[in-house]
Amino acid sequence: MMRDSRSETCRALALAVTVLFFCFGAVWAQQSQGTLRGQVSDELGGVIIGAIVTATDAAGVEKTATSDEEGRYAFSSLPPGRYAVRVGQAGFSPYENAGVEVTAGRTEPLNIVLTVAIEQEEVTVTAEAPIGTDPESNAGAVVLRGEDLDALPDDPEDLSEALQALAGPSAGSDEGAQIFVDGFTGGRLPPKESIREVRINRNPFSAEYDRLGYGRVEIFTKPGTDRLRGQASFNFNDESLNSRSPFAPSRAPFQSRRFGGNLSGPLASKKASFFLDFERRETDDNEVVQAVILNDALTPIPFNQTILTPNRRTTFSPRLDYQLNPTNTLVLRYTFERGTNEGEGVGGFNLPTRAFDVTNTQHTIQATETAIIGGKVINETRFQYERNRRQQEGGTQAPTLRVLEAFTGGGAQVGLSSNEQDRFELQNYTSWAAGDHSLKAGARLRADRVRDSSPQNFAGTFTFSGGLAPQLGANNQVVTDASGNPVLINVTSIERFRRTLLFQQQGLSPAGVRARGGGATQFSLSAGDPEASVTYADFSPFIQDDWRYRPNLTISAGLRYEVQKNIESRLDFAPRLAFAWSPAGDARKQTTVLRGGVGIFFDRFSENLTLQAARFNGTTQQQFVVTNATPDGQSVLDLFPVVPTTTQLATFRTQQTVRRVATDARTPYTMQMAFSIEQQLPYRVTLSVSYIGARTLHVLRSRNVNAPLLDAAGRPLRDASGSFIRPTPGLGNVFQFESSGRFNQHQLIVNVNNRFSKNLTLFGNYVLNRARSDADGAGSFPVNQFDLAGEYGRAASDIRHRFFLGGAINALPWGIRLNPFVTANSGRPFNITTGRDLNGDTLFNERPAFATDATRASVRVTPFGAFDLDPQPGQEIIPRNFGKSPSFFSVNMRASRTFGFGESANARAGAGGGGRGAGGGRGGGGRGGRGGG
Repeated sequence: MMRDSRSETCRALALAVTVLFFCFGAVWAQQSQGTLRGQVSDELGGVIIGAIVTATDAAGVEKTATSDEEGRYAFSSLPPGRYAVRVGQAGFSPYENAGVEVTAGRTEPLNIVLTVAIEQEEVTVTAEAPIGTDPESNAGAVVLRGEDLDALPDDPEDLSEALQALAGPSAGSDEGAQIFVDGFTGGRLPPKESIREVRINRNPFSAEYDRLGYGRVEIFTKPGTDRLRGQASFNFNDESLNSRSPFAPSRAPFQSRRFGGNLSGPLASKKASFFLDFERRETDDNEVVQAVILNDALTPIPFNQTILTPNRRTTFSPRLDYQLNPTNTLVLRYTFERGTNEGEGVGGFNLPTRAFDVTNTQHTIQATETAIIGGKVINETRFQYERNRRQQEGGTQAPTLRVLEAFTGGGAQVGLSSNEQDRFELQNYTSWAAGDHSLKAGARLRADRVRDSSPQNFAGTFTFSGGLAPQLGANNQVVTDASGNPVLINVTSIERFRRTLLFQQQGLSPAGVRARGGGATQFSLSAGDPEASVTYADFSPFIQDDWRYRPNLTISAGLRYEVQKNIESRLDFAPRLAFAWSPAGDARKQTTVLRGGVGIFFDRFSENLTLQAARFNGTTQQQFVVTNATPDGQSVLDLFPVVPTTTQLATFRTQQTVRRVATDARTPYTMQMAFSIEQQLPYRVTLSVSYIGARTLHVLRSRNVNAPLLDAAGRPLRDASGSFIRPTPGLGNVFQFESSGRFNQHQLIVNVNNRFSKNLTLFGNYVLNRARSDADGAGSFPVNQFDLAGEYGRAASDIRHRFFLGGAINALPWGIRLNPFVTANSGRPFNITTGRDLNGDTLFNERPAFATDATRASVRVTPFGAFDLDPQPGQEIIPRNFGKSPSFFSVNMRASRTFGFGESANARAGAGGGGRGAGGGRGGGGRGGRGGG
């Protein structure tokens, strides 16, 4: 029924888009149009990037263009007539030419030279343009250029986190924001000094992208210049400039050293230029271990230690811009990055013995060719090749010891692991104008080849969990009731582990240890070939039409098709429809704009899931999981701490665990709609309020489709021999990736952007969010493998409130400039689990029930309520993600001052500080997601 409804929706929207396209075709046969193009430069011949050029006809209809990396702009298919051309750029005097004639069938050249304003202010902040109905100029978007970029952090990881905060939650997805660098998905985040412009949440319903624009970040790097210019920088930071981690007892040692620079200039006058950037980052970071361990007397004690985790990152990237001829340009870029991280794998419950080292190496080649065809058509071809290698090396291959809710010790078991990826991406986009229609069509092809070697868990893992056990007296003797039966109580995981070691030291037999509440709960081991490989490809053509039906009304319609190799795709059409309308008919007087849109957006079925299914197919690698729920399993676990061999595991008839992809698995897709009101307010303040609704079907999850069958109490059924009764006898666990989940989200987003003056700029947003789902991604399992009804609840992304504020403050004494960056959000939901496997599916994800009898030994009282860890029939199980973590608040402030040397040179000194609590993961800078358009 759901699939039929979805197909009908697709067909209806596709039909609507098709009808619109046919209607548009009737007006395409217009009279010959003219073209206006040229270059924006300063008095010394230096090109000006990002200048906003506005052409207004006699009827007051405005069109805008932005100068590109070479200062060039172009207006295609202008109706013949006289135009007023204006350019406003901060730091330069306004330019206006009211007598520009455009003739049918001709290309009119107009090179614009801006003169420096009397107040010589070396900035490149975009001149403010009034709001309008152009799909690219939605007020909910954030565009950062020049000094606006100073508000962002310098560190690549912190920069990635900041951009995620700016973009807000990705509508309809549990994933973070998509990041594009020069139009490509994936790849490293460039140094901030190499960034020319950042565009966030622009044109959200464009068919050019596979996911909604809310939560999309586009980064454009700097091109070469016509004069030799350079920049060098050094940044230093230590613990004295940062707040203490809330998980550490004291402020931990920390130091960050970052130095780099860039150089740009001409290679051939008016023909070729280069831009080169280099950066070296050395960070002596730390992780906090918070665990509970046993001392020599087998007494539980807290273990709180700060572990140094140094990491180093070197990146180098040259770029070449070449003007092949008056209508063709070529951009070539190569990027090298190498990062090393020591002490990975430690922190939280993970003890220092779990540490391992990681080395990442990346080579990226990019080529972009842009052609202007006949003065009316722009064709752009992009190609990217990316070579990634990740190598992990652990210090010990000892078995892993997991004592749930207490610690994880033993070896890291990564051995000498490696992951090699070759990624190819080819794009071709064509833009042209036909009357009042601006059209764009193209396609993207991506292909990946992944080779992975991982001996993970080849040494095995013993797991201890809590549960019912006999009560022990002062001398560790079993306490009995009046009938001579043991008095049962709930014990923690660390207590079960303590009893195991204690009674083994006393020489008790394995049966005696178990009778007193000891013994391991589970053992797992992987064996076989550590090598696995997979290939992946996806293809996405699209067409988009932005129709300026009236000066105050623009209608946008698009259609995109998605297909990928590693999963069956059927009719994955993604139609889009949007509008922008202003009550003011005169484009120059528009202060209010209403926008709306609806569309379908597809996600990807990751190649990493295919890789897991290929690895753990029962042949390439064998994955054995043994529990204490059966006699055979107890015999294996009694060997603790000795690791059983694969021969012993086979002897005990233990079935291995396999992974597979469901035969009916589909790519998730989201039906999204949005409506926004944009208002130009006094004092150059722009306000937008947006509502976004999203419904996602075919959300990915994992499920053990061959888990033991359950009785009415939720306990596994057994046969006469005590073995579990499974749907498919003779097979063990079958962990299946399937697309049976759903996700619903509602968001209210308020954006404020203002430039009170050249000395004060502020921008920020507030997000009210509500998200519900019954799965949290491909790695999440339901509690009951055969009943998903109880899984619907708060999604992991259901952070109710988010806020961020950034800007620039210039008018301070001594020429000091401040750049605040404030982020805050309410608590993130998390799952509350018992840490026990009561249903025999080998997963410790059971949730407790709301307590109905406080006298039961299985009841635990927490800040979130009283819960029963051993639910009985009729008790209500708590919902998914019932817990709520603390709220988060971070303030970063950058202070800088520019010192002048000579006529135009300058040097800048700055300092910044703030909480480190929001820091991202370590390992070489943020990367864009694979899902991008």
